[in-house]
Amino acid sequence: MTDQRDEQVAERLARLPNALRSQTVFRSLSGARVPALLAHPDAGWMDAGASPAARPVVLWMHGRTVNKELDPGRYLRWQRAGIAACAIDLPGHGERLDEAYQQADHTLMLAEQCAGEIDGVVAALGAPEFNGAFDLDRVAIGGMSAGGIVALVRLCRPHRFRAVAVEATTGDFAPMRGRAFFVEPWADRLNPIDHLEDWAAIPFLALHSEADEWIPVGAMRSFVGALRARYGALGADPAMVEMHTWPKTGAPYEHYGFGKVSNEAKNLQTEFLIRHLGPPPAVES
Repeated sequence: MTDQRDEQVAERLARLPNALRSQTVFRSLSGARVPALLAHPDAGWMDAGASPAARPVVLWMHGRTVNKELDPGRYLRWQRAGIAACAIDLPGHGERLDEAYQQADHTLMLAEQCAGEIDGVVAALGAPEFNGAFDLDRVAIGGMSAGGIVALVRLCRPHRFRAVAVEATTGDFAPMRGRAFFVEPWADRLNPIDHLEDWAAIPFLALHSEADEWIPVGAMRSFVGALRARYGALGADPAMVEMHTWPKTGAPYEHYGFGKVSNEAKNLQTEFLIRHLGPPPAVES
């Protein structure tokens, strides 16, 4: 079994860019239940006796039907910016495959389960084996599509996250009524726009295609409006809630990634994270 596990880890590592591979490990977190990819800017950060810098970290969640290894260029950008990554497999995905959870009508079920796992995942990043590599006072959360929904559901309860960045997702389920996504009673119980009473005024970034065929941009725009009203009521600057869209990206269904503007989208996200988690360390001369 150990040999098979080692082969699977080697296969996953082989999918990563060379610059990311040597600074990435795979671990199961939160009681060994949640498979995670952990990438850190410092070489040798997991070596015995190492003393890496405590870096800010982003807890990132992928979309439905894929896995945490998708889009490693995102993690590489963060690494170069001095930001660590903790990317997890959603329930039923990646290393915890269950095809039923990959169906659209299970999206909100997996969102509820995963939102309940997040605190344990973050706490696990403080384990001694990680050599203090993650600064748990500077953690952002985010995700794409279903992963973004998980992030928004979790943020409706008290937390310590410093910022949130999401893509092609929504915090207003009402415009999704009639689609396979919209399943009772999860839709009413989880709908973030209806549960903002504990939402903290943290920096927020949403990226979306105006032509998204799976999650209409209006579903995110209405949520952004509600968030800005919430921030204003808290005495915070509504401009902390940012939304950037493109008329068309050329991505499949205008939903999976950002096609021809992918580089721009990733740069916008990375710049946002640097602003709110801290700039990369100065290069010694």
